[in-house]
Amino acid sequence: MSGFLSSSIARKVAMALSALFLIFFLIIHLAVNLTSLFSEEVFNQASHFMGTNPLIQFAMQPILIFGVVFHFVMGFVLELKNKKSRNVKYVKYNGAASASWMSRNMAISGMAILAFIVLHFIDFWFPEMNHKYIEFLPEDPTRYFAELQHKFTNPLRVGAYVIAFILLALHLLHGFQSAFQSIGFNNKYTKCVKNFGTIYSIVIPLGFIIIALCHYFNH
Repeated sequence: MSGFLSSSIARKVAMALSALFLIFFLIIHLAVNLTSLFSEEVFNQASHFMGTNPLIQFAMQPILIFGVVFHFVMGFVLELKNKKSRNVKYVKYNGAASASWMSRNMAISGMAILAFIVLHFIDFWFPEMNHKYIEFLPEDPTRYFAELQHKFTNPLRVGAYVIAFILLALHLLHGFQSAFQSIGFNNKYTKCVKNFGTIYSIVIPLGFIIIALCHYFNH
């Protein structure tokens, strides 16, 4: 594995594949959370299924955590490699002339999003693990909606979520298309991918922002 990732192209492909995996996960995560705006019962049922299904808990969840860690580690490795290559004395690099601000600052937005993921884990994943595997509390399939609403009563936390999803949108605006380019998806469909990526990068984060704000103003 380490030999494979020693190649610059291999690192970019691995980064792209992990990005596409997380892009797909965001759709599922948003779909489940959107149900909380329309039906407390449906949200509880969906959350209970996701939280108790053995395949999701013991197969998909570890893969997801690995995917998140791998994506961010690989992102920082690529950033360090790029900075090292730009520091070669005989090359004059003018980032502002050759790339957008977002593409030149993916590491910054990535670090901010990573900080948000840590907050998200503290808010939801750690309490869930404590509930099920440390305190061994009896499972209540109706508890999820109330727990979600409780997390969005603090305006500072809601503000942090909103800012994080704005940064996610900016990150995705470059990262979505870049991921497809890295796996060789440069052909007659490139324009369609770019347009879909723009829509995805706006709609998905906006959906999460709407969920946070709705629960804040309706708690």
